Amino acid sequence: MKQTIAVICGGRSGEHEVSLTSAQSIVNALDRSRFNVLTIGIDRRGAWWLGPEVIEKLRKGQQPYGRRVYFLPDPTCPGLVEENIAGGQQPIPIDVFFPVLHGPNGEDGTIQGLFETANVPYVGCGVLASACGMDKAIMKALFAQSGLRQLPYLVVLRSRWESARDQVIGDVESRLGYPCFVKPANMGSSVGISKAANRAELVAAFDDAVRYDRKLVVEKGINVREIEVSVLGNDEVAASVPGEIVPAHEFYDYDAKYAAADSRLLIPAPLAADDVATFQEMAIRAFRAVDGSGLSRVDFLFDKDSGEVYINEINTLPGFTSISMYPKLWEATGIPYEELLSRIVDLGLARHREKQRNATERLPRL
Repeated sequence: MKQTIAVICGGRSGEHEVSLTSAQSIVNALDRSRFNVLTIGIDRRGAWWLGPEVIEKLRKGQQPYGRRVYFLPDPTCPGLVEENIAGGQQPIPIDVFFPVLHGPNGEDGTIQGLFETANVPYVGCGVLASACGMDKAIMKALFAQSGLRQLPYLVVLRSRWESARDQVIGDVESRLGYPCFVKPANMGSSVGISKAANRAELVAAFDDAVRYDRKLVVEKGINVREIEVSVLGNDEVAASVPGEIVPAHEFYDYDAKYAAADSRLLIPAPLAADDVATFQEMAIRAFRAVDGSGLSRVDFLFDKDSGEVYINEINTLPGFTSISMYPKLWEATGIPYEELLSRIVDLGLARHREKQRNATERLPRL
């Protein structure tokens, strides 16, 4: 019997458009011999809509986007219901949810917590890994605890920037210097990230980043190659061949990722065998540091001058567009796109089964 899978996309995030593109690729590629596929789009207000054309309608702003639905966080009656439930409509049964919600309100543990409350299977990392993977400051603290090498960085709150910007500038200049990167702690797809080569650019970078988050991370900039590794698994974890980003712009910003045709992905990355093993081993350590499950992409900085490897970040819900690194790296490793999606769904179902073994009430000792 086919399983019903609900792909959820859009959302209240600066990565709304990227989410729609990723979701469309996934919807097109899911194995129809195994899955009945439903598409759920969350608009920018946070309303949920169901329908086969919801992605295109969200892109064009064509309301209504579909049939209005609500998610029930009740483990005794989980699933979706349509807006008009006065007539005794039954919930729409879903076997597994596939959130493709990049950024806040989707990749940060919030929707994962909703699924956990309803006790339904879902794809990808759980609440803890998603929250830690989204917050770059917490992520870096966990990486440090695991002994993963990182570049020097500072964490700055928006309130401090607004009340003591001269002191913040002084801290950055004395402890990190130029160039440096300013990033919202809780954002992805390079949204709100800027490179600063001088004080004027640093001020502009902070003013841009604080529009997206109350917490910022400032990192030292060096001359690097950008290397990425895809990770797949639950308790048993595998790492793909590494790939290299050659950005069209000075660094791999939003436009270089999604708009610039001359950004290049080198798959596999031109690396020595020992370096490949180093990147793969560090990627698995990073995945375990946040207690990841299902999938993640781990990004590294490879110092062109010293040859040192630094971990940059983990992305617990990486992009799945036609040009995204995560599926391309697995394809180069031997897992085609459609098979990869099925494996990711199976990992979500397996994690759910494992969690059902946990007692929910106090039991007598054995």
